[in-house]
Amino acid sequence: MKKQQIYFHIDVNSAFLSWSSLLHRGESGYPDRIQEIPAAIGGNEENRHGIVLAKSVAAKRFGVQTGEPLARAREKCPELLVFPPDYDQYVKCSRKLMKLLSEYSPTVEQYSIDEAFVDMTGMEKLFGEPLDCAQKIRVRIREELGFTVNVGISVNRLLAKMASDFEKPDKVHTLFPDEIPRKMWPLPVRELFGVGGSTEKKLEKLGIHTIGDLAKSDRDYLARNLKSQGKVLWDYANGIESSPMVGREVENKGYGNSVTLPRDLLTVEDARLVILSLCETVGARLRMDQMKGSVVTVQLVDSSFRRRSHQEQLGRMTDSTNEIYAAACRLLREMWNNHPIRLIGVQVSKAAKEEYHQLSLFGEEENEKQRKLDAAIDKIRGKYGEDAIKRTSFLDSPYSHMSKGLNQAKRKNRGTECEK
Repeated sequence: MKKQQIYFHIDVNSAFLSWSSLLHRGESGYPDRIQEIPAAIGGNEENRHGIVLAKSVAAKRFGVQTGEPLARAREKCPELLVFPPDYDQYVKCSRKLMKLLSEYSPTVEQYSIDEAFVDMTGMEKLFGEPLDCAQKIRVRIREELGFTVNVGISVNRLLAKMASDFEKPDKVHTLFPDEIPRKMWPLPVRELFGVGGSTEKKLEKLGIHTIGDLAKSDRDYLARNLKSQGKVLWDYANGIESSPMVGREVENKGYGNSVTLPRDLLTVEDARLVILSLCETVGARLRMDQMKGSVVTVQLVDSSFRRRSHQEQLGRMTDSTNEIYAAACRLLREMWNNHPIRLIGVQVSKAAKEEYHQLSLFGEEENEKQRKLDAAIDKIRGKYGEDAIKRTSFLDSPYSHMSKGLNQAKRKNRGTECEK
């Protein structure tokens, strides 16, 4: 008989505020436990446009939202206290948390800087019943690390995460399948994982206001109105989560670049420009190695260190910068939610040598023109430097036209080692 899976979701309460409070405890002008008063962590108003990076529960009651300008936040909450971010401190606290959690399971998946899933399947003999173990972990974190967490327990990651979002702070909650109708279905549909503001409006137009309404809707009807997202949300509302927790195999070979930005990106236009610079480099590296790939992945990390990625299977193998960029832009549109972006990455995977790529029956003449153009550009850049040719969109841009580009020596010598 297959053993029932058990997952914990550990979520730090008001992480940035709690961790900053720990660092500055006792300092003049820094109140104790800023996470319990109307407070926010905000970026530099000159360099980061004054964005709210994190808010306390007390500030949330005034309507303060993550990602909005500090000026607007202060209009909603005049007594709001704003403190600068302490990223080194956040990373240190996060590492301590992950180290402690790894004492309870070999399978810890860090979901973001302040969240993690822990596979506790079969750990009862070592650490006791799941509820008792979760309470011990919660108390240890508070006493040894100095901050509080919520712990959600269930049979999959989705339900464990939903459970950890119940009453806060410093609580343990369960959400097992038989508890879904009582604990989850009465909640507003916006509380369901994966439902953002725009999706909530679409669902409300369909007469769906609670998670229970969504769960009891016709799945095909949702698919007709929301496409594939409708099916996924129906699954979520019914407690079904099909993706594995960890262990997704890395594709056989991938070429990718990512860049951490000097300031957060606030517009999709700027994000596209950075993606183009990454695609320029990825495409050049593929061509230098005489490789083509068929899967494009875009990764975004926002100002709260939340990581998202989408991928697209192309219709054929390619090393074309333009084709990679077009796919990356489609993925960006799927993920864009107006949150400030700190890091962008682009990867092309399932790569193979050119001679093994599948020929397209249509448009091969146009493809050949593009290949010759890419080859000519690579040759000129290899001889005269990366800046010898650049797209007009970068002429007055603050971004490099080839993000993390290869140096000229590597371009001249195809046989030399290159970054992968």
